Amino acid sequence: MDHVTDTLVIGAGPAGLAVAACLKKRDVPFLVVDRAATIGSSWRRHYDRLHLHTDRSHSALPYLPFPKGTPRYPSREHVIGYLEQYARHFQLAPHFGEEVQALRVVEQGWAATTSAGVYRSPRVVVASGYNAVPHEPRWPGQERFGGHIMHSSAYRNGEPFRGQRVLVIGFGNSGGEIAVDLHEHGAQVAVAVRGPVNIIPRDILGIPVLSVGIALSRLPTRVSDALAAPFVRLIMGDITRLGFRKLAMGPLAQIRNTARVPLIDVGTIKLIREGYIEVVGDVREMSVTGVTFDDGRSLHFDAIVVATGFRPRTDAFLEAQDDVSGMWRAGTSGVMGTGQGLYFCGFIVSPTGMLREIGIEAQRIAEDIARTRH
Repeated sequence: MDHVTDTLVIGAGPAGLAVAACLKKRDVPFLVVDRAATIGSSWRRHYDRLHLHTDRSHSALPYLPFPKGTPRYPSREHVIGYLEQYARHFQLAPHFGEEVQALRVVEQGWAATTSAGVYRSPRVVVASGYNAVPHEPRWPGQERFGGHIMHSSAYRNGEPFRGQRVLVIGFGNSGGEIAVDLHEHGAQVAVAVRGPVNIIPRDILGIPVLSVGIALSRLPTRVSDALAAPFVRLIMGDITRLGFRKLAMGPLAQIRNTARVPLIDVGTIKLIREGYIEVVGDVREMSVTGVTFDDGRSLHFDAIVVATGFRPRTDAFLEAQDDVSGMWRAGTSGVMGTGQGLYFCGFIVSPTGMLREIGIEAQRIAEDIARTRH
């Protein structure tokens, strides 16, 4: 079955919902499609302990704050409830269970082939998520490892690992928080850290670090990092004494230059200092009973959690990938991708918070569509 709409939004997560609400505010007709069965499906798959690392006042989507009583750092359940409330508030009704299999240019715009039919539209907003597909690298000898290996996308809580020795590979925000959760459930934990890192506190002198980042974002990156460095060092101490190597560039430069967010500490560093979590180097190879690291040490582990992040999945459906699907990598998320009615929302890793950036992009996209559609 063919459907015709003014604007097609791909994705019913935070980015897709924000774009839809902004379009509705401007009386622009649209349809939202999503391959999942519910609002914000990726949030429902995250581990139980997850909390936003950005405070609620800077994490709400356009035109609707988090409900009163929401803690400063909303939990996974708070975010899911908020997204459901957001959809109800703006009367958004995504077409669920419709995976976009191909998106191609046609004579009068775009044709999106889904599992339920074809959508034709002069404008498309790709909001399918930056963290859509688990990134699962492999290591020499991995097939021989006798314990359980899982990606962080499959991790729920540490209860199944009680009493076990568990290696967490990766020291991003998921890896750091999962290490804490494993410890609190009675596991012996080590974290494998591949290279130099930046570690920042979630709050600086009682102020959310995101608020500090926003205040400093108007300055040159080098200046911002230099101003923040004394406060970060005062709170975090000398991380090289804990077995880490310090990244040569500061946290803001790291985000802008590498699109990688520093570890925002939620208790991991305290447990490392107290000896409850061990820091080890990069994984060289795996054996039946354990892992050998780049310093030559071999340690026994019963299980491994791979916290190596996610990747977008735009290349699964976007044709002409060299010209189109890579546009967001060039920093064009939130504006027209090709000059032909293609937009991206939610693909920029921002030093001032992903959800905050999504809200800014969604309003920019909706304004551009409203201005150019006639």
